[in-house]
Amino acid sequence: MENIKKLIDEINSRKPKNYKQMKIDDISKELHSVMKYEQTILEKINTFENDHQNVDLIKYAKISCRNIIERETILIQNAYLEKIDSEYLNSK
Repeated sequence: MENIKKLIDEINSRKPKNYKQMKIDDISKELHSVMKYEQTILEKINTFENDHQNVDLIKYAKISCRNIIERETILIQNAYLEKIDSEYLNSK
């Protein structure tokens, strides 16, 4: 149970970066990084699930992960689209 709590703390402590200050290539790398992070976290959660650990904490970890990743992905998408728009509009 302590491992699940540590994982939840890790998930909840993840802070998004300032994607608007990044270049398009860096934003793309960050998206890949977020996706890899999500895979890693979900693998850990599945391990806890397979060990039949605290079901409520596992559900909470899944919800937290989903919310954090969705928020970060939306921020990345918005920054990416803004960069594309500004670079495309500036090149005309």
